[in-house]
Amino acid sequence: MTQITARKRIWGWYFFDWASQPYNTLLLTFIFGPYFAQTATASLVEGGMELSAAKAQAQAYWGYGLAIAGIAIAILAPILGAVADSSGKRLPWVWLFSLLYVVGSGALWWTAPQDFSVLWALFFFGIGLIGMEFATIFTNAYLPELSPDPAERGRISGDGWAFGYAGGVLALIIMIALFQSGSSGKTMAGLSPLFGMDPATKADTRVVGPLTAIWFAVFMIPFFLYTRDTPKPAAARYRLGKGLTDLVQTLRNLPRHPSLMAYLGSSMFYRDALNGMYTFGGLYASGVLEWSIQEIGIFGILAAISGAIFCVIGGRVDRRIGPMPVIVFCCIILIFTACLIISLTPTSVLGMTVAQGSTLPDIMFYLAGALIGAAGGALQASSRNMMTRQGNPDRMTESFGLYALSGKATSFIAPALIALTSDITGSQRLGITPVVGLFIVGLILLAWVKPNGDFEK
Repeated sequence: MTQITARKRIWGWYFFDWASQPYNTLLLTFIFGPYFAQTATASLVEGGMELSAAKAQAQAYWGYGLAIAGIAIAILAPILGAVADSSGKRLPWVWLFSLLYVVGSGALWWTAPQDFSVLWALFFFGIGLIGMEFATIFTNAYLPELSPDPAERGRISGDGWAFGYAGGVLALIIMIALFQSGSSGKTMAGLSPLFGMDPATKADTRVVGPLTAIWFAVFMIPFFLYTRDTPKPAAARYRLGKGLTDLVQTLRNLPRHPSLMAYLGSSMFYRDALNGMYTFGGLYASGVLEWSIQEIGIFGILAAISGAIFCVIGGRVDRRIGPMPVIVFCCIILIFTACLIISLTPTSVLGMTVAQGSTLPDIMFYLAGALIGAAGGALQASSRNMMTRQGNPDRMTESFGLYALSGKATSFIAPALIALTSDITGSQRLGITPVVGLFIVGLILLAWVKPNGDFEK
């Protein structure tokens, strides 16, 4: 068999980010999420509910669906990570969860407004989301094996995230240029939706599910061609009992590693805040600024391009000075960005009234999207690299399972706080304010994190 070079291994690993990113870009944030909200709202209004209440209820359904998927991931992530570390094999798990990704996303085609089911839409979206998240856990655990130099891993992580954003941009451009119609019935490229997709049945939007599934299946090929499990001495077979025993021991030992505990806690809060901005960004643009899905798609392209550029820059900064300063800087930028978003209405910016019909609120929201893409992408890339410094090098898949647990154990907090604040204030705009507090808590906990962790590397 031809030997797989280090360069091919790294590029194969990059292709996972390229293949999987459209689930976040097309489905979670910019196309299917707003489509779900609009379709569920219309269904509720037809059932007799008042429009503003229907919008709130649709947003609540979306939040509940994400919360349930998050709970499943939180419970299983560290367990499966421990099982994989005990066996030394991660690749079969990536195959399994890749299948869930493809099935879940592909099935979103069957969410036409005429027979729309909130339950089935959320079920299949959740299946795909679980597949994407678990596949990410196992592929992230390969990062320490791509370079023995911790500093170099910062560049690799940043470049991988940037490559993923580039994939998300291209997939989004394909979607809104060839399929997604606007008010004129034409796509952004001035074409009729490809393959005769009928806007009346929202086929031009629902195709985002199969498009995401096909994209993933095709671009995972380099990953599977160039990724191999490193043989582990005395590896056990897939034994749940062994994995659980190892996990329990790891959890018992956590207090002996205060830096790891503090980092898991810190990242739990700031990643939850960032996910809140991602998850509700499209819904916010639709509900507050009354943007169409096509406009939201353009917003997504801008955010993803900005993310790709700054992931590369952030990766170089990470390589030079380490991930900690990058994480702190990005959290501060995101706090200010959240405050900017909260200040926007169709008639005001930063509390100052603008002329009726002014485009300034839209321009500022585009700016906010660019900042979210830039800071959010660099934050996630450096956070992934920071985990390789904080985790046990002999139990890295389990460590990333704990990382996923910390990210999902409280994943309901941002949606719940946003929903509660929206109810209390009666304002979808003010409902975003809790993310500011979550970012601040995450920043405070970073004070107890050692840049190179507790474990000897």
